[in-house]
Amino acid sequence: MWRSLSGLTTRGRCLLAAGVAAAVCSAVLNERDLLRVAVFVIALPLFVALLASASRVRIRATRTLLPDRVAVGGHGEVQLDLWRGGRLPAGDVLLEDGIPYTLGSRPRFVVERLPHHRSVALRYPVQPSLRGIQQVGPLRATITDPFGLCEFEQELIGHSRLVVVPRVTRLWGLPIGAGIGAGDDGSIRLHAGQGETDVVVRQYRQGDDMRKVHWRSTAHRDEIMVRVEERPWRGGTTVLLDHRGAAHHGTGSTASLEWAVEFAASVCLHLGRAGHRVRLVSEHGRVLADTPGGGGPSHDNIVLDALAALQPAHERDITTGFDPAQGQELIAVLGTVSAESVHELTKYRPRGTRSLAVLLDAPAWAGDGGAEHRGSTTEESATLLRAAGWGVVIAAPGSPMTHVWGELCGTIAPGASLIGGPA
Repeated sequence: MWRSLSGLTTRGRCLLAAGVAAAVCSAVLNERDLLRVAVFVIALPLFVALLASASRVRIRATRTLLPDRVAVGGHGEVQLDLWRGGRLPAGDVLLEDGIPYTLGSRPRFVVERLPHHRSVALRYPVQPSLRGIQQVGPLRATITDPFGLCEFEQELIGHSRLVVVPRVTRLWGLPIGAGIGAGDDGSIRLHAGQGETDVVVRQYRQGDDMRKVHWRSTAHRDEIMVRVEERPWRGGTTVLLDHRGAAHHGTGSTASLEWAVEFAASVCLHLGRAGHRVRLVSEHGRVLADTPGGGGPSHDNIVLDALAALQPAHERDITTGFDPAQGQELIAVLGTVSAESVHELTKYRPRGTRSLAVLLDAPAWAGDGGAEHRGSTTEESATLLRAAGWGVVIAAPGSPMTHVWGELCGTIAPGASLIGGPA
């Protein structure tokens, strides 16, 4: 009763005040007819409040996310199904569902004459602008009696979980010789003679053992070529994502970290659909997702869910102490890395194992005056990685991911055509 009285609307409070004023006037003027009117005016809002409390008007609702995973910039819908219980007919029902600003504007509905024991379906769109695990709700209803004299609030539904996954760009092609488990051009295979096992050769590098010189291919190519002993293929590719907060610049959906996350997601799904087993790890070697080859929605969701929940790390430098790829082929998506971090990444990699890197010119995402100075750090890191035998591509703001991937596929053998058609 007291809860209902506290929920009197402006109309109900004015009516109650008018009744009290009429009662006072009737006593002063000794007008019994005015007193009768005053009693009726006072009793009406009190009766409505008592009836609303005793009749147990209840609104029930369910919420359905369509779908429960939405990509950044994509479109989704939320469906609300409402129905009424209790004995008193409800007046207007004002519904408000709580959603974060990254999903769009907060929806509001006014439902008149909600039917009894029959559901009413309401829908509103969501268009997420930032990845993450978003909470939709709670859904609150403001219920008004048929006379508009009393209203009270009710929480109908709590929170629902909406996963906003990164955008995925469709890629084509594979790195030259991808899948052989070695870091050299797997397309260079020579039949050395009748009955001789195929060998893989590459150009001579300073420090190579002269006993590994392959004289037949040396004579054929007119430059010193050495044999590469193929390592047993570990059956997959490791994608390393550098998500240190200190390594990236920019804010919101246009930050360099978001570009790196979307590129890593695109590469993981592309390689998975091409039949590769894909391990997604952080810059410190922590496994974020591990999917078998073959792709498919379930495998894609493992990667996308892991990246949707990924937050910037607080470490400033990369310190692994081991090979994060565990001997597999490695594709690293890096932000700003110091010379010490480059040394940490390269010193544990087995020589001859394929290592590729997309190095983001992260200071360019900041848009401040110091971007040119810090850009030299990006060039220096790229030089150090190339000196260690890595294939490196530098990505700038606005770089199309398809172009970056295509350039990365040709870094081992510049000018060679890509292998592996559309996945």
